[in-house]
Amino acid sequence: MIKIGTALFEACEELERERGISKEVLIASLCDAMVAAYKKHMRIGKEVTNIEAILDEQSGEIGVFATKLVVKKVEDADLQISLKEAQEIAEDVEEGDEIKIEVTPEQFGRIAAQSAKQVITQRIREAERNLVLNEFLDKKGTLTTGIIQRVENRNVIVNIGKTDAIMPQKEQIPGEYYKPGNRIRVFVLNVKETTRLPQVIVSHAHAEIVRELFELEVPEIEDGIVEIKSISREAGYRTKIAVWSNDPEVDSVGACIGPRGSRIQTIVSELKNEKIDIVRYSEDPVEYIVNSLSPARVVSVDILANDEYAHEAMVVVPDDQLSLAIGREGQNVRLAHKLTGWKIDIKSVSQMEKAEAANFEAYEEAPEEEYSEEQQDELQAEIEEEMNQQALDEEDLQVDEEPIEEASEEIEE
Repeated sequence: MIKIGTALFEACEELERERGISKEVLIASLCDAMVAAYKKHMRIGKEVTNIEAILDEQSGEIGVFATKLVVKKVEDADLQISLKEAQEIAEDVEEGDEIKIEVTPEQFGRIAAQSAKQVITQRIREAERNLVLNEFLDKKGTLTTGIIQRVENRNVIVNIGKTDAIMPQKEQIPGEYYKPGNRIRVFVLNVKETTRLPQVIVSHAHAEIVRELFELEVPEIEDGIVEIKSISREAGYRTKIAVWSNDPEVDSVGACIGPRGSRIQTIVSELKNEKIDIVRYSEDPVEYIVNSLSPARVVSVDILANDEYAHEAMVVVPDDQLSLAIGREGQNVRLAHKLTGWKIDIKSVSQMEKAEAANFEAYEEAPEEEYSEEQQDELQAEIEEEMNQQALDEEDLQVDEEPIEEASEEIEE
């Protein structure tokens, strides 16, 4: 047996506290390292399975043992031991029993230590990798809080517990400064397995961040009374959220705004003063489109297509509401399209009047259809044939008047 003392156990307990790797995993790694070192030292094949290392926690000693079968006549010295030799080790052993025999070589400590260092380091990495992978696979698709560590190649590195996550540039809010040391709320977008620690991808611009914030701030959403039907977001600028109340007595929009706007103001502050439009969801597409274009007023909505292939609508707004309905660089109508799933074409009242007038003039000025001589002859023949047929039909319907006159004369006589 090799004396290793209590320092190993203290180190295992410290690793368990700091990194969450259990003491049993580290001890098992040490035993596996001892077996691997022994097989390499004794030039034994890896397929041999009767070798194991045993650690005595009370004495602080570790040794390599071979399990052998007790037999009368030994045929394989690596796997068998004679009854006489076995009884020298344990008096009560009988034929057919298995016995553990210590085979720890002399001066084995240095060789075992080198091998154990490599194996334990590898096992610690694997254990950390599995811990991170299992933890963040469960957190995928949820909101978490982290601390900004640094900015590398336009990527923001955020510590979210047991690992550092990466926030790519496309998942950052445009124009926002990410200062190291600041706390930040991020959305766990994806977890990628790598040869080392898993790579966790987080986002600060994802639309689900808005959903999570509303669920935290609005009890009616958490309780299921108010339901978030759809969210469209352009991070850092504006968000539209469609809500629906499952209780007729609860106003979905009012619940999200809160008393004197307290709830929505908290969410806006968390999103660095990003504008949020809360619209009322409706199963009627016309009403839903009107609500989605808020705060612009709508005169009319004409559904152009509504099937499995396309959802298109023409919206008419007052002249003074056109720029508001479209939004800066088309942002309002673009968000409304993402929110509703409808392709929306917006025109002002004057634009529609001009378009209708132009269509009417084009119809009035359209030339009459001209026919060739051959086509005119064909039409004339068809007309004559139809007139002849009508004449024949009239002859068939005429009544012979002579018998009627003769009958009337007889009656008079």
